[in-house]
Amino acid sequence: MQGNRYPLTVEVFPDYAGMSQRAADIVVELLREKPDAVLGLPTGSTPLGFYDALVASGVSLAKARTFNLDEYLGLPRTHPQSYYSFMKRNLYDHVDLDPANAHLPNGNAPDPEEECRRYEEAIRAAGGIDLMILGIGHNGHIGFNEPGSSADSRTRLITLDTITRLDAAADFFGEQYVPRRAITMGVGTILEARRILLLASGRDKAPAVRDMVEGTPTPDVPASVLQLHPNATVLLDRDAASLLHR
Repeated sequence: MQGNRYPLTVEVFPDYAGMSQRAADIVVELLREKPDAVLGLPTGSTPLGFYDALVASGVSLAKARTFNLDEYLGLPRTHPQSYYSFMKRNLYDHVDLDPANAHLPNGNAPDPEEECRRYEEAIRAAGGIDLMILGIGHNGHIGFNEPGSSADSRTRLITLDTITRLDAAADFFGEQYVPRRAITMGVGTILEARRILLLASGRDKAPAVRDMVEGTPTPDVPASVLQLHPNATVLLDRDAASLLHR
């Protein structure tokens, strides 16, 4: 893969709580310096502690703008497993973020391709993302950019990997109920953020973390292309860092 490579900044914490608090502290510092910052936000189990710590900080998001990474295709926002419902439960209902400034792809849009173009344009119109916060999948995905995603990909429709759908099966009470497609920011969209923060916890994420941090950047491990970003930080608990050699 072409492009300058930068060593990822890696911070390791004794536990999940410490990692989550550090992530919240970084966001609080940014919002105090720039109240109208544009944040890229993730879903999933890993950022739950981060959202709890951010809410507990009492920082104002009244002027902030947020763009979520992805959404399942075909789910209305009222569906309990939609990422809009996730964000409402874990962040929106607890902070002063203006609903008009809380952006997610519309997974139930009548024209999904047009929705992808609209979302990409909305990010550009906001001036780009100041701080992108990511998790990492067991297969190395970021957002829903599954293995094979190119480094210049934009917001688009994607077919979900079997591993991704299996990981989500418990939330949907069975793999057969997990949507097969989603809308996701592309890798290229993510790499345009001015700063990137990736969170990972648990021993089960250690192989993906190792490949991301110490492997050669490759579309087969989408998170590894973060090595092409000049300002990317990885926050880990000890278990997620357990396979790193450096």
